[in-house]
Amino acid sequence: MFETLKNAWKIPDLRKRIVFTLLMIVVYRLGAVIPVPGINREIIANMFNAGSAGAGLLDFFDLMSGGAFKDFTIFALNIYPYITASIILQLLAIAIPKLEEIFKREDGKKKMAQWTRYVTVVLALIQATAYSVGFFNQAIIEKSFTSIFTVVIVLTAGTAFLMWLGELITDRGIGNGISLIIFAGIVSRYPTDIGSTIQLMMAGTVNILEVVVFLIFALIIVVGVIAIQQGERRVPVQYAKRVVGRKMYGGQSTHIPMKVLMAGVMPVIFASTLLAIPQTLAFFFPSMTVGIQKYFSLAQSPGVYIYTILNILLIVFFTYFYTAVQFNPYEYSNTLKENGGFIPGIRPGRPTAEFLNKVLNRITIAGALALAFIATVPTLVFSFTNLQVQFGGTALLIVTGVALETMKQIEAQMMMRHYKGFLK
Repeated sequence: MFETLKNAWKIPDLRKRIVFTLLMIVVYRLGAVIPVPGINREIIANMFNAGSAGAGLLDFFDLMSGGAFKDFTIFALNIYPYITASIILQLLAIAIPKLEEIFKREDGKKKMAQWTRYVTVVLALIQATAYSVGFFNQAIIEKSFTSIFTVVIVLTAGTAFLMWLGELITDRGIGNGISLIIFAGIVSRYPTDIGSTIQLMMAGTVNILEVVVFLIFALIIVVGVIAIQQGERRVPVQYAKRVVGRKMYGGQSTHIPMKVLMAGVMPVIFASTLLAIPQTLAFFFPSMTVGIQKYFSLAQSPGVYIYTILNILLIVFFTYFYTAVQFNPYEYSNTLKENGGFIPGIRPGRPTAEFLNKVLNRITIAGALALAFIATVPTLVFSFTNLQVQFGGTALLIVTGVALETMKQIEAQMMMRHYKGFLK
């Protein structure tokens, strides 16, 4: 791995992309400490006390924003309105044939990206208003229209800036910009969590056995994510020989590499975003805070079980959904047929599409259940221990998955330049 990174650094174009990505992450972390004007942070700090009502919900959102929420900085909303907007538009594209037709045109991706930006701004505006007028209204120093309007605009602008930053990283850097922003936010919490865990161990509040259990599950998550993301089913493909002019083409054997988890960690990110909706309602209606915390968060029972069940169902759903968006068996079978390719023992055309769909369903359910297991079991374990670790199985899974995907992109760039990488 280090040899690959060393070789990547020697390539000017790749070095520029890596440096650009790192600089953009630095910009994000700098923005995450710039406070929103007109806010009394002492009041917000009191809301985060373990004994206060809704503290569990606040901790959840603080994890999602990489610590920016607790300090109520300009990036308090983080990038999650953008992810929610993406989910909404992708689901609408399936439900509304006309919309699907628009997105499948030549400029469909550009049009979808443009609409996603508009929806993101609207959602950020709604969420910022909920924070300012609802739950955090008491933290606003001056209760005038101008002060509240300023807070709303600053929070919305922060999300819009992060959206632009993420797209910039994707275009000019390495990896998926949105995922890397989430990655940077979660990783930034590690030093604080490690420090607090050490202090609790010294105070005798945390048992060494609990730390060992955490490390074991963390290792399981890392190994599990790498295993399912690297796993694939290779479907053999044979190309028929054909003569074009005086040359003969085809006749070679190859395979279709069908990934066990084509969706990567996006189902986990989508699921955690949707599960944040009930918590978001608490900011509109503060009177609902206790009920939502009890039934829709990891802070209390039975909320921890309801949250876990919903998380599993959503991860499985979005794994199938995202896989269907990425891989269409019928289109793939038509492409094979047009190029003279066929799967041995399977007739070209519809039978090939049905076979690929059958294989896809089998490996997808295996990948979805494995992903759900890795995301939820450690979270349950952490909920019943005294470890002061804000990131659970979901956060560790996202970090591992994003790091692996980024390394794969560097690997692909290396392979294009005839360098041997470390991912097999």
